[in-house]
Amino acid sequence: MTEQSQQAAAGTPEGQGPVEITQATADRLASERESLFEKFEIPDGFPPEVLEEAEARTEDVTTEIEAEVDERQDLRDMMTWTTDPIDAQDFDDALSVAEREDEYVLWVHIADVTHYVTPDTTMWDEALRRANTVYLPGYTVHMLPPMLAETVCSLVPEEDRLAHTVEMHLDKETLGYEDIEIYKSVIRSDERLTYTECENRLDDEDAPLHEEIQLSYDLADRMHEQRKEDGSLVLNPRRDRAHTIIEESMLKANKAVTHTLMWDRGLEAVYRVHPQPTPDQWSDALREIQELDGVSIPGASWEDPRKAVNATLEDAPQRQLSKIQRAVMKVMPRAKYMSDPFGGHHALNFEIYGHFTSPIRRMSDLVNHWIVATNDVPADLAELCTRASDRQKDAEQCEREYKTALNEAGLDPAAVNNRGVEVVEE
Repeated sequence: MTEQSQQAAAGTPEGQGPVEITQATADRLASERESLFEKFEIPDGFPPEVLEEAEARTEDVTTEIEAEVDERQDLRDMMTWTTDPIDAQDFDDALSVAEREDEYVLWVHIADVTHYVTPDTTMWDEALRRANTVYLPGYTVHMLPPMLAETVCSLVPEEDRLAHTVEMHLDKETLGYEDIEIYKSVIRSDERLTYTECENRLDDEDAPLHEEIQLSYDLADRMHEQRKEDGSLVLNPRRDRAHTIIEESMLKANKAVTHTLMWDRGLEAVYRVHPQPTPDQWSDALREIQELDGVSIPGASWEDPRKAVNATLEDAPQRQLSKIQRAVMKVMPRAKYMSDPFGGHHALNFEIYGHFTSPIRRMSDLVNHWIVATNDVPADLAELCTRASDRQKDAEQCEREYKTALNEAGLDPAAVNNRGVEVVEE
């Protein structure tokens, strides 16, 4: 870890060092993971042919990227940076931003995974089989071979990388899309920031990238407030500035891509559809929230349950936030992937929505990258959507059961997730 990273980690959970466990506990957890992987049919290791293919695609990277430059938009001189957790191993999204006289321009650069992982590769078949990366506290089962995801598909600083860029021209008053361009690019990230470092840059006017990060936060904060005004449900209203930048920028890019696919191209794709609770279910949730000690739902917001929850979370005591969130999640139907976007995304209050910004860890995004680049819709798209939904559900249940196992072993899942583990002698 660099000195800068050590300073950024100081005072954070990550800065406390790994959670220490005995060999006996490590063996117990390994056995628990093995049982869960068998129960949920989660493949831990990769087949040899997939690893061989991934290794071959990481060879002679510089020459391949140079050969691509003339076919892509060259954005290597554009100020660009990534922001990720301190322990992130791959960086699949980067940002650039500009303010002009009559508009903002936001560039979201996503690693061009489908340049390397195409439908004629075993990596593609394996990614569709896995459907997503499974994140357990202290243990990750990847969708793509790490040797690929952490090298050519990682937007590391000071290295040329192939990207899929979403360029959004936003009206200064409404923040609506004036123009959307999606294209293949070559970028060169200037810096890799942790969330803590991003926060520190916002506080230090003399720090590198301060002006760009401040502009991205000012824009993201406005987009966040606008979403709430439009009726988007925000269950985590006290998120820090760095996370707000990333969350709002990715939402804006995902929405731009899937609107382009549906309205401009009329294509089926992997859309994210979130049904709404029934009126009775919403009433049950609001009554449960209203009965919490120290919590009051503002009278003017009762007509729109999402706005009611947003307003309540803003003023509720910290100790009640998780209870409010649980009351809402209890009545929320599961979101699912579908080839037909209609029905929209209730929680976000988006008419059309889908995923594009995480092709390293979600099959939905990987397939959408391919559709955006080629207009080639897989013949079995409906089945892929069903599989993505089912495998996401299995991954979430596996994570819940593993957290239970950690608690039974006397370990805090959040601490293990943030800090990892280290085996020590008894």
